[in-house]
Amino acid sequence: MADRLLSAVEADVRAATQAAQRLRQAYGFDDVALVPGSVTIDPDDVETSWQLGPYRLALPILAAAMDGVVSPRFAAALGRLGGLAVLNLEGLQTRYDDPEAVLAEIAQAPKEEATALLQKVYQAPIRAELIGRRLEEIRASGALAVGSVTPARAEQFAPLCVEAGAAAIVVQSTVTTARYRSRRGWQLDFARFCRQQPIPVIVGNTVTFAATLELMEAGASAILVGVGPGAACTSREVLGIGVPQITATMDCAAARDTYYERSGRYVPIITDGGMRTGGDICKAFAAGADAVMIGSPFAQCAEAPGQGNHWGMATPHGALPRGTRIKVGVTTTLERLLFGPTSRTDGTENLIGALRTCMGVCGAETIRDMHCVEIVLAPAIKTEGKRWQLAGAL
Repeated sequence: MADRLLSAVEADVRAATQAAQRLRQAYGFDDVALVPGSVTIDPDDVETSWQLGPYRLALPILAAAMDGVVSPRFAAALGRLGGLAVLNLEGLQTRYDDPEAVLAEIAQAPKEEATALLQKVYQAPIRAELIGRRLEEIRASGALAVGSVTPARAEQFAPLCVEAGAAAIVVQSTVTTARYRSRRGWQLDFARFCRQQPIPVIVGNTVTFAATLELMEAGASAILVGVGPGAACTSREVLGIGVPQITATMDCAAARDTYYERSGRYVPIITDGGMRTGGDICKAFAAGADAVMIGSPFAQCAEAPGQGNHWGMATPHGALPRGTRIKVGVTTTLERLLFGPTSRTDGTENLIGALRTCMGVCGAETIRDMHCVEIVLAPAIKTEGKRWQLAGAL
């Protein structure tokens, strides 16, 4: 009897242990801090560039493929500064000859009518000729032209991107995996798709080790990391899915390193969303990112097409919108956001200056060196000793 009771208790302990292992702690940007290095480097001497396929990009920052953020004109401006903008090829730019008029209508819509209006204007058909035209407009400026498509339209639109001289193509949805099951039968074969493309294929989004590893094995040239952290995204509320960005980046970086050890091919990961300040961006690199993709900070720039408004790619969904139009305001310029000078003390401008300074303090000469910076759990990092700042915010 005692033996049976002991066995039952042991079984309960094992079950409880397994449940605890399934429910692990995950961390976002506000949960951690970076530890300064034992050697410091002049910020002017650090190297912020990164590699995407055959291209060496000066700035490790991409603009998200959102219609309130990226237009051909914005992509040209960011390209001149050394960054990379991704154009939404299933958005307003490829549905309308004059997208500016539609963007103005969205900007002026009352809050309670915004989502319904978005659903309406995105019902216009995507026009193949506009895909090529918009990408060629970006190329004519001297910037790299990169467009984003969903997996469902990747095979249809990829040839148009290649013909227009795109530097890369992004295949992106809320969650993307190398394996997809459907009783309807169709699925995008990522291995075949990547193999057929003469240009780099960036794939996203994902947040796990296993999914990232499989996408790399399928031939992806870079991986977008992040589900639901964006300022205009509501997937975490609507679907309940997502992993805080520090944990997601670290897990996907581990997959990158594992794949590199196996294959000798280095596939960069791009932390996508949830970053508002220079400090957030620095933490993303320390967690293992090779580059970051941001949306709402760029949406606040005078050069952005949204006129101070921002919404996600899933916001106009006809049946289950996962996002909302948010008013971020026009508060800065592209150059000031990236390089300053600024009088703001909250880290929302001069993002590259913040990155360079952080790299210098942490002793990281390159972005790859940032992956070795020590990270500590620091739930009080924003409140410790900040009594007067916090009091002033009330």
